[in-house]
Amino acid sequence: MALAINSAAAAAAAALSNGGAAQPPRPRAGLLPMKRRGSISAVHAADPARGTGSVPAAAKTSSPTVAPEAAASPAASWKVDSWKAKKALQLPEYPSKEELDTVLQTIETFPPIVFAGEARHLEERLAEAAMGRAFVLQGGDCAESFKEFNANNIRDTFRVLLQMGAVLMFGGQVPVVKVGRMAGQFAKPRSDNLEERDGVKLPSYRGDNVNGDAFDVKSRTPDPERMIRAYAQSVATLNLLRAFATGGYAAMQRVIQWNLDFMDHNEQGDRYRELAHRVDEALGFMTAAGLGIDHPIMTTTDFWTSHECLLLPYEQALTREDSTSGLFYDCSAHMLWVGERTRQLDGAHVEFLRGIANPLGIKVSDKMNPAELVKLIEILNPSNKPGRITIITRMGAENMRVKLPHLIRAVRNSGQIVTWITDPMHGNTIKAPCGLKTRPFDSIMVSIFQLWSLVHS
Repeated sequence: MALAINSAAAAAAAALSNGGAAQPPRPRAGLLPMKRRGSISAVHAADPARGTGSVPAAAKTSSPTVAPEAAASPAASWKVDSWKAKKALQLPEYPSKEELDTVLQTIETFPPIVFAGEARHLEERLAEAAMGRAFVLQGGDCAESFKEFNANNIRDTFRVLLQMGAVLMFGGQVPVVKVGRMAGQFAKPRSDNLEERDGVKLPSYRGDNVNGDAFDVKSRTPDPERMIRAYAQSVATLNLLRAFATGGYAAMQRVIQWNLDFMDHNEQGDRYRELAHRVDEALGFMTAAGLGIDHPIMTTTDFWTSHECLLLPYEQALTREDSTSGLFYDCSAHMLWVGERTRQLDGAHVEFLRGIANPLGIKVSDKMNPAELVKLIEILNPSNKPGRITIITRMGAENMRVKLPHLIRAVRNSGQIVTWITDPMHGNTIKAPCGLKTRPFDSIMVSIFQLWSLVHS
């Protein structure tokens, strides 16, 4: 399971270690004056005004195909297929263009998986996190698969995020924005187009929405029909997630029942049960004070989905024009991110992302140049909207101390408002003697605390 968590999570982790007594962290010198800012309102991506507050309603409407300041050059325009004029990396080569076109035309007729209003709501919540008034918790599979698709796996991933969200919210005393790498996280970037075994070369496995992982010609040949199956699985996954989030499963009074079997009979499980009992006691007090546990805020939760924007033909096929704003949203997920291998300033993926109005993430490794990061943010968020850009660092505990301060300083000096989170799972991967990949817990914690201390220094 992959995990990305924003810098403020360190305070909640410390709170849990200290019995949950920690207070919300206070900003240090050099941070934006959080308390003087009003509530955050979503501003649409093509708005020419550069600012951080709300804008007049008249300023929120413009041509849906032109985003002057968002373009790489002032005269450039954006369309849903303008990415095709750019160099596109990490895309598969399908053997039949006719078959690919037929599949994409079919997907274009399908209903959206998510809705524009939901994406705008997430952007507003991420803006609160950018201001230091919320935590962001993102988790899920590195890549979803067809063969592991079942209701129990979806439920358990959702339950882990609920459990972690409860710990963070109780320890940090601020809302937790829960985002799942689910319902669309299929595609996998690859270092090489081909994989070789015993002298045989075949196309690399690029995720179940492209080809299969079995090492044979039939499985490794990119098949566009897999995108239809990926769509169906994404819809089914999100349908179940919505039921869990609003149907009573996420009710706070069920916090004790969220514990998973692997936490039985160990120290971590005991600590969680202790916390759960304290939450239960707090709920009892609230009920006695008149706030019933059947109140909607106590029985439901907001939950959003995210995945890497990698397979551009699929993403374009699910991009829709919002009838209420005239903006284009990629309706395959609430939040999309651009990866380390596809974040070229003049590349196809950046071109596609700059024109959609979803909240966007940028994966950042130790290879990222500070000036390039600033330029990339300017392309994707020319009006400097809080909540529009989330920077996801994945560089490991050792590199963070050396590389991350320069990136944070460059973004801060540019005046750009972003949400910082860390992906301590991918950044700290090692191979165990048995050959399995794993992550040392200490490295994960160091990554979280380092990001917290650097952002708030």
